[in-house]
Amino acid sequence: QVQLVESGGGLVQAGGSLRLSCAVSGRTFSSYTMGWFRQAPGKEREFVAAIMWSGSSIYYADSVKGRFTISRDNAKNTMYLQMNSLKPEDTAVYYCAADSFTYRWPALGVGGYHYWGQGTQVTVSS
Repeated sequence: QVQLVESGGGLVQAGGSLRLSCAVSGRTFSSYTMGWFRQAPGKEREFVAAIMWSGSSIYYADSVKGRFTISRDNAKNTMYLQMNSLKPEDTAVYYCAADSFTYRWPALGVGGYHYWGQGTQVTVSS
């Protein structure tokens, strides 16, 4: 059974930083594109960033480009999201997700991901 577990969320002031982690078990982590998504209250879940199975290609939403950094450690079956210069509009539940298929790139839409974590809350105060 595939499990994705996020951690690292919390409350931070605007301009601060947080690092999210996503630990994956139950599948060959290194074969799958991974992504981060977020969902604010009353809004649809939106794409944040994706990283190719090898880590050699990365894609960011325009809203986070230059502030967030996605990375992965295939030896540890873990993906990360370093979030700097946080803004109140970054407040949301953040989810990590694994692509439905192996070796597919890019995978940018919610529908392309089959496995999801439970989410971790990020709150940025002004």
